[in-house]
Amino acid sequence: MKIRIRWRDIDALGHVNNAVYLTYLEELLTSLLQPVLADDWVTVRVELDFRQEVRLSDVEITARAAVEQVGASSLMTSVVLALPDGTVALEGRVVLVAWDPQSRRSRPLTDAEKRTLSGLIS
Repeated sequence: MKIRIRWRDIDALGHVNNAVYLTYLEELLTSLLQPVLADDWVTVRVELDFRQEVRLSDVEITARAAVEQVGASSLMTSVVLALPDGTVALEGRVVLVAWDPQSRRSRPLTDAEKRTLSGLIS
């Protein structure tokens, strides 16, 4: 997916602030997981490598995510954000768990969810 760089994303150093990348990843992962888990998931671990700065003049980035592993209640995704010329700006992994909004705790993935998410493994 494409994510537009917003003026508010830029810090005093003239590039996207490191905290904003989590917002970008939330947008990306929501688009991936919405059809399977709706909004019933939470992030439990993030591992990111910042490779290249992103500036307002880049206008937009290309964001990609793939499922790497599906567990009993969690899944690991790989994420990449790239500049318009294809240069990788950020790469990493995000671990998510299925969420039960009533109990406010993680919950096991259903067999149907596991099958669908396993079908997204790259």
